[in-house]
Amino acid sequence: MSTLNLFRRLFDDAAVFPPGNSPLPHAVSVHLWHRQTNRAVLLGPLVVPAADLPRLATIVAETADTMPDHHPAELEDLLGLAVTVPTPLKVGAAVAAARAVPFARLAALEVAIPNDLQADQVVPALQAALGDPAETAVYVEIPRDHRRDPLLAALSGTRYLAKFRTGGIRADLYPGEVELAESLVALAAAGVPFKATAGLHHALRNTDPETGFEQHGFLNLLTAANAAIEGADVDKLVPLLADRDGARVAAAVGRLPAGVRETFRSFGTCSISEPVAELVALDLLPLDYQTEIAA
Repeated sequence: MSTLNLFRRLFDDAAVFPPGNSPLPHAVSVHLWHRQTNRAVLLGPLVVPAADLPRLATIVAETADTMPDHHPAELEDLLGLAVTVPTPLKVGAAVAAARAVPFARLAALEVAIPNDLQADQVVPALQAALGDPAETAVYVEIPRDHRRDPLLAALSGTRYLAKFRTGGIRADLYPGEVELAESLVALAAAGVPFKATAGLHHALRNTDPETGFEQHGFLNLLTAANAAIEGADVDKLVPLLADRDGARVAAAVGRLPAGVRETFRSFGTCSISEPVAELVALDLLPLDYQTEIAA
């Protein structure tokens, strides 16, 4: 069985972020390699911090010099960027820096919200910096505090999307099943599409053997997001997020409508090969997608 359409552009390449911490030149090289394999259809943009854009511009220019047979338009198509920005106040500068990266296309902005910025200030700040974005997806990181629901209400009906953290380098950065289920219900009620970031290291819910952290599975999140869209409440979502049975979760994923991806757009992952290999093992992708990059 193949559910390829369900996984198109699901994996945003966040190799430079923890715990992967890939050096930027290596991350660019590996990203471009993936772009030229059959798994390119699964791959979203390369995620980079705004502060790294000047260095990225130099790396890309040097890389392009080693690819003389490619037309510039082909290189641009290979390197979509998602740029993380620490505050809406720095969005304008980030956009300008991204446009200075040769052969790159600004596919997305991921904007964090400082603690002192209230929910009703976010959209006006973004509109002042960007206007009404058309070609670039703009994800607003949703705080895990009282601003969540007011901010989702502010994003509802706009072009702005949501970004949820599902983990991190500390155990307290992982929302529990109930909190994550509540967020999915709130997202569905507001009608705001989202991406996820951090902590989704595996397809299935698991306990990390090295850290002991309880980690969400990206397939669990996909099934729970679909249930929320269909009107399920928190009590029904929690078991979906907690399920560790690979066969059962894979079967549920196989029944999902492709339309769920209109809501759950993508998630950031430090590795592209590892989640793809897990999907192959669950018979959700063909075996030839598991090709490993040469050392």
